[in-house]
Amino acid sequence: MTALAHERPKTMSEAPAEPLNGPDLDEVLWQAWKAMELPEGYRAEIIEGAIEVSPTGRYSHSQTIFLLKEALGDFLKGGDYAARQDTNIVHEHRAWVPDLLVVARDPERYVTDDGVGLTAASARVVFEVTSPGTRNLERDRVRKRREYARAGIPVHVVIDDYDGQGAVTLFTGPRPDKADWEDIHRVPYGTEVTIPEGPAKGFVIGEAVTGPKRK
Repeated sequence: MTALAHERPKTMSEAPAEPLNGPDLDEVLWQAWKAMELPEGYRAEIIEGAIEVSPTGRYSHSQTIFLLKEALGDFLKGGDYAARQDTNIVHEHRAWVPDLLVVARDPERYVTDDGVGLTAASARVVFEVTSPGTRNLERDRVRKRREYARAGIPVHVVIDDYDGQGAVTLFTGPRPDKADWEDIHRVPYGTEVTIPEGPAKGFVIGEAVTGPKRK
């Protein structure tokens, strides 16, 4: 894999080692999140001690996810794992909706007791496609990266139209105690990056998903 090894995107700050809230507030947020009823086209997540509501992404965002899911579905076809989206991933009273994730084709054993989603242990790879705007980019590049590390998800991929001329960053080796990752590889659009482990091992993210590097 050609990569700029261990290069962290400039917007990523040092990760706090612990979530921000105590158990009482976490429980309040959890119950509030479960009771929320949102209009179509919106989703709610609990990220680092706060409920965040965000709208469906713009066309370029959905197109990248479509191309990624199509390619990943073909790669995983016939195996024990599949690509899913619009799924709540739950970990210790926090909940996230990755843009795409790889889970067991039959994930019933990972469904939470209350049925609101799948436990983080189900996720073998999570993908985020960034959205424009300072708050959205900070969420997609920084806070969700830390949350996925805390949950011990093995592989995390960020596809980022707004990192330079476009870049893909691959995170492996989660450090839950540090809310960080052992290995970080960032490559510009136009350069292939390969998933190195797990059920998606060997899957290549390249121009078919991201397009070429922008001038």
